[in-house]
Amino acid sequence: MDFIVHEGTFHMRRVRFSLKAAVVLTAALSFLSASVRVSARPIVFRTSFPGGDIPSIDPSLVEEPYGIQLVDELTVGLLRMNEETLKLDPGIAERYEISETGNTVTFYLRTDVPWVRYDSERGAVERVVDCRGAARFVTSADFVYGIERTLRPETAAPFAFLLNKVVAGAAAYNDGSNPDFGAVGIRAIDERTLTVDLVSASPYTLNILSLWMFRAEPGWLIEGDDCTEAYGDRWAETDAFQGYGPFTLKSWTHDAELTLIRNPFWPASEAIPSARIDEVTMLMISETSAIAEYEAGNLDYAIVGYSDYDRLESDPCYADALVGKPLNVGTEAVLFNHLLPPTDDVRVRRALSLAIDRAAVAAALKSGTPARYWIHPSAIGAPDPGTADEFGAETDVSRAKALIDDYCAEKGIEPGELTLTYYYSSSDLHQIRGQVLAEMWRGALGINVVLENSDWGVFKDVRKEGRHHIYRTAWNQDYLDANNFTADVFLCPGGYYQPSTDWPMEGCAEPLDADPLYTAYAELLDSAASERDPARRAELYARSEKILIREAAILSPISYNDATYLLNPIFQVPTTRTGYDRWEKWGVVPEREPFTED
Repeated sequence: MDFIVHEGTFHMRRVRFSLKAAVVLTAALSFLSASVRVSARPIVFRTSFPGGDIPSIDPSLVEEPYGIQLVDELTVGLLRMNEETLKLDPGIAERYEISETGNTVTFYLRTDVPWVRYDSERGAVERVVDCRGAARFVTSADFVYGIERTLRPETAAPFAFLLNKVVAGAAAYNDGSNPDFGAVGIRAIDERTLTVDLVSASPYTLNILSLWMFRAEPGWLIEGDDCTEAYGDRWAETDAFQGYGPFTLKSWTHDAELTLIRNPFWPASEAIPSARIDEVTMLMISETSAIAEYEAGNLDYAIVGYSDYDRLESDPCYADALVGKPLNVGTEAVLFNHLLPPTDDVRVRRALSLAIDRAAVAAALKSGTPARYWIHPSAIGAPDPGTADEFGAETDVSRAKALIDDYCAEKGIEPGELTLTYYYSSSDLHQIRGQVLAEMWRGALGINVVLENSDWGVFKDVRKEGRHHIYRTAWNQDYLDANNFTADVFLCPGGYYQPSTDWPMEGCAEPLDADPLYTAYAELLDSAASERDPARRAELYARSEKILIREAAILSPISYNDATYLLNPIFQVPTTRTGYDRWEKWGVVPEREPFTED
């Protein structure tokens, strides 16, 4: 291996190593001790984002996995899901109590977590002070403010719907029907005590209360106070951002690069230690460009896309360095527009689904595990994979062709006269997937498929407009329960993809029972949410999948997400089962660590 240090940062000149031998994948890292750290030069982890600019790092507004990853490093929730055990660890809350009725949770917060900012003139992280010059520490009132801002109708927070499902009074405040926030079940009893009144008790309530949209936010910075300019939504930008996580924002050049810097004021805990990496830099480039940058020594991590896989696999310098892991706990799928002809006809939607050879898609992309259910198998309550023949997605080209022929005969047209549009978010991988699917549909059904794409920030809005027939879609777990892949996604009101599916009606307009399949689907999910018997719950979700995938044919699952990637072997990386990395737990292999400890 040829390894050099350049300008105080690690760089790779040539990558000739066995990553399997060099990378230590363990959650019990020895570097979590509270030793004094004297750094000789900064340790910088360099990664990339393939979808254009990061849309947001505002906890109220973020909605895609890379942004969520950043928010989880810049702020900390009351609780935090452990990436290995999947249990909830203490976050800002040291402990919590649930009332005898199960309808109120009381959180007791740490008092030693300061707000911080990066001072670009001094080149250092500093604590935020109030108008009296005293350090600001995270309080229960900061959480109340952040939640109120998330729920404001004018904020248009994309994930407010999750809070509406669990926090008493949140839905009425969020939709504007009750403008009194005092009716929402959030109370700051004192600086360190926060109570949350629940809509009802459920197995996943605490998981939702630990998510990124349930965070403390700096009200003095967003709204302004006697000594602070009001930044509004601009608060989450370079030279303005204030946070309280193991990292804070150093710089953000939109459409180019974003850098986090270690927060030296983060009070380490067993669950969330002080970061050993000094900075994390994220370049906004395509997967193909990321591989080139990795090979040039300018990146430490790169997802291996289709176009590079064979070359890297066959090159003895790289073959052993190809490492696979879950990209995230999520499912890739295609969503059908049931209001736009010809996909408004269920025969066409079913034909499109039946014509997909999921194993062939995974083989062509060299990533992903073929999926027959939309609900990820890792989720609690997920259907038994053994029931997929009865309830899950199918591949049957003969039936698919018969359905298209029947539709075309009724309309007096030939299949070749049908032209459908497939819309996806810009990415090398998404493009190739679209090309593979389009060729399958052309070959099996004799129809025409046109591919269109845009960057994620545009895509997520355009797909709600209903101008395309088929949409690339995916869902990555917010919390590991089947409810998060179903009710949170499709049900009225507030399901995340409901504005894209318009199922059963556009805008959830009444009557919702106009579509008996939707009614049956919603009833199954309602029963499953409260079902305590695991086998019975899995059966209910399997039956709901049959409606979603086969009968109503609203979507068709393609694959469960995984990826092959390259990682600079100087980094010591804990295991993750959630798909999200905790960079504060990363370190470097001890013999390559460029600092000493006293």
